[in-house]
Amino acid sequence: MKCALVGSRFFAASVFEALRKEEGIEFTSIVAPATDDRLALAARAAGVALHVLENPRVVPGNAVAEGTDLIIAAHTHARVSNEALARSRLGGIGYHPSLLPRHRGIAAVEWTIMEGDPIAGGSVYHLADGWDAGAIAAQDWCFVLKGETARELWERALAPMGLALLAKVVHSARLQGSIPAYPQDPRFATKAPMIRKSVVLTEEVSATTTSLVVTIVGADRPGIVNLLADRAQRFGANWAASRMTKLAGEFAGMVHFEVPRENADALATALRGMESSGLQVVIARSDGAELPSSLRAVELELVGEDRVGIVSSLTKMLAERGISIESIHTEIVRSGGVGKQTFKIEAHLLVPAALSVDALRRELGSLASEMMVDISLGERQMPGRSS
Repeated sequence: MKCALVGSRFFAASVFEALRKEEGIEFTSIVAPATDDRLALAARAAGVALHVLENPRVVPGNAVAEGTDLIIAAHTHARVSNEALARSRLGGIGYHPSLLPRHRGIAAVEWTIMEGDPIAGGSVYHLADGWDAGAIAAQDWCFVLKGETARELWERALAPMGLALLAKVVHSARLQGSIPAYPQDPRFATKAPMIRKSVVLTEEVSATTTSLVVTIVGADRPGIVNLLADRAQRFGANWAASRMTKLAGEFAGMVHFEVPRENADALATALRGMESSGLQVVIARSDGAELPSSLRAVELELVGEDRVGIVSSLTKMLAERGISIESIHTEIVRSGGVGKQTFKIEAHLLVPAALSVDALRRELGSLASEMMVDISLGERQMPGRSS
């Protein structure tokens, strides 16, 4: 059976190494986000055709070899396009570290811990329109240990579970020529969006650490992320949060490091040393700040058919009411087969306390009707504050 593997990092590389040892399994396509990704390196070492994504969010049709029997997604944030799926006889499957439909989204393990779930699990599901919404092919579960972190849960149980479930489904597909499909029940669906640490401004900051927010811009090439990670490790810094992308051939990234206070200056100097390789480096330093009592943190989500002026109209309305945008993420998603594009916004806002969330919700409702989009708000309770 000829397979294509789309994924990244240790988990995808582990799936690749395990499955290519299975009798009757041949990998004809490996799709990775970067040339220095662990999966890409494993593919090169094995002599398997490698496709590095130009757009980290979408797997195009030409990334998958003609005659592919099955596409396997393992730790990927890229959507496998309908064109790519059409090249695969059995379509595609992916592994998601939750008991779908619970915790659909990019941070399933983190939300499992945050919600205090006593039971976690993993699902192999069919790739289809909508994030993590395809029919289930196989599932398993495990208990969550008291006090366990998301990383510990992933490494102890969910990663090994994913490897076993994928192997089971692929083996069955090779022998049976088909894959089980049990529709998800949308009544039990919950979202697990990306968690941005920077939103929680009142978290207690250790007196022994300093925060460095580093912005990097320069011509895209392999190894930039590795340069950052190497310097962070050298000075004992924790990689707390990051956002990186490729825009018009340029690499643009922002990383939040938490570094022992005595090493902050040395790390900053080492990071600025990257400018000698043609990169622009800007560093902002903070020893921690609390959210003023006159502001509250609010999360906003907007979804609607893409058109010109959505961001302009929304940000103008927010600015007129003294609302600061702490972070904003926009995305265009093409709907399969109908040619429409959906525009999505996720933003974290700092709203003056004098403006109630209900009043803001009413005003945004009027704007949503005018722009023909859906807008939702959710107030976030900040640590250390009573409601």
